[in-house]
Amino acid sequence: VLTLPGMAGIVLTIGMAVDANVLIFERIREEMRLGKGLRAAIVDGYKNSNSAIIDANVTTFLTGIILFAFGTGPIRGFATTLMIGILTSLFTALFISRIVFEKRLNAKKDIKFSTKTTKDWYTNINFDFLKKRKVAYGVSTVVIAIGLFSLFTKGLNLGVDFVGGRSFQVRFDQPVEVSDIAESLSNAFVDEDGNTYTPVVKTLGDANQVIITTSYRIGETGPAIDEDVQSKLYAGVAGFFAEELPIESFFTDDTEDAIGLVGSRVVGPTIADDIKSGAVYSIVFSLIVVFLYILIRFRKWQFSLGAVVALLHDVLFVMGVFSLADGLLPFQLEVDQAFIAAILTVIGYSLN
Repeated sequence: VLTLPGMAGIVLTIGMAVDANVLIFERIREEMRLGKGLRAAIVDGYKNSNSAIIDANVTTFLTGIILFAFGTGPIRGFATTLMIGILTSLFTALFISRIVFEKRLNAKKDIKFSTKTTKDWYTNINFDFLKKRKVAYGVSTVVIAIGLFSLFTKGLNLGVDFVGGRSFQVRFDQPVEVSDIAESLSNAFVDEDGNTYTPVVKTLGDANQVIITTSYRIGETGPAIDEDVQSKLYAGVAGFFAEELPIESFFTDDTEDAIGLVGSRVVGPTIADDIKSGAVYSIVFSLIVVFLYILIRFRKWQFSLGAVVALLHDVLFVMGVFSLADGLLPFQLEVDQAFIAAILTVIGYSLN
């Protein structure tokens, strides 16, 4: 099943494929500026760009293997699409495009790598990035320090994938307020001991569709438990339909245009713990593998350390800002499959 993290793997692959072709074409243009003929420029352009392309793809592919081996669920989906995409994009960039060029050259057809407008782009640009390094150091240090403080004190708003719970997608026949639904369901989700389970309610797309997540009786299983949860869900949302909706119609199998419950899933505490531990292990082992590969490839531990520190910087920057912004924005920043996909994409582009 193609999940959101799986789609993120495809998007990352597209980015890496574009990057590989840009490297090749820029190298060819550089050779042509040196006065080489078209055929010689293409040969040397590929030769001079191959190592950079292969290194970037190999490190990302090794990360994909680690993510697949130690990850679970959505992480494996990301790793699968990523590895397939890397193999196909690497093959097309290094071989298929070269064959196309050779065929055009043999047919004595003209090949252009720029237009009149883009011919001299970036040729005379000389921006002194290192001159501004102290400003960058300061901004990164402050943001990451504040972000880490927020992570340790406030933490992240963990979603159902990480804490476990029951998630329901409900569609109404009129716009609804999530705060009103949350209050109504809080009165419905009460156990035998009088404990109240306040759900998380978020709008999904239009204002008439919401996602409801609750931990009510999450540690229990069985038909009777499911029936109890569903009946209380219906009791909590039934009053928000413009026209009365019988309970039989609420639990419908027609999810296309129907109103009522159109989707649900359950993530038990054990599964949630597996997802959390799998995510941590996969990222840690990925960093180790990347460190070792760069060390073996370039024979200097400083390069390995620099790559790993840069990757950690990017991840901590994003997570810190995510933690800080939660509660300040008019919508919730929940750590769910979308967040996993985003972090994995950040790691992928940082490696590249």
